[in-house]
Amino acid sequence: MFRPTIEPGVTTKVAVKIRLKRMGKIRQAQYRVVVVDSRKKRDGRVIEEIGYYNPHTEPSTIDINSERAQYWIGVGAQPSEAVLAQLKITGDWQVAKGLEGGSTLKTVEKVDAEKAREEAIKAVQDEAEKRRAAKAKAREEAEAKAAAEAAEAPAEETEEA
Repeated sequence: MFRPTIEPGVTTKVAVKIRLKRMGKIRQAQYRVVVVDSRKKRDGRVIEEIGYYNPHTEPSTIDINSERAQYWIGVGAQPSEAVLAQLKITGDWQVAKGLEGGSTLKTVEKVDAEKAREEAIKAVQDEAEKRRAAKAKAREEAEAKAAAEAAEAPAEETEEA
């Protein structure tokens, strides 16, 4: 039996697509970005999962393993229209094809939860301290005013007598 040899670095024509695999509940779809034989059904057996897409979050969550996506594009995998749009957003398509604009993705800044919590607590404590200081100042002013009135009242009584 004759078995053709493939040289390293030479790609062969394969019927491989990069597309979305639907997951989740009814009306709450979440998708996996998968590499699959194009002859398989939509949610069938996959070669590799390379990412995740959730359109219901604000903003939409797109998490694609750039290294694997660029590899599969390099060996000839064809992305579906939806995946192509996501690859262009993440910049993987431009990098794989050697085009400009490879870093178009805007990522959400990761906030350290503990640090944010401490800052919020400190802000509340500062506000409470300001309120206490304002109340103490108002109380001192009221006491000073009452003391001044009390000092004037006996002076008036002695003058009348």
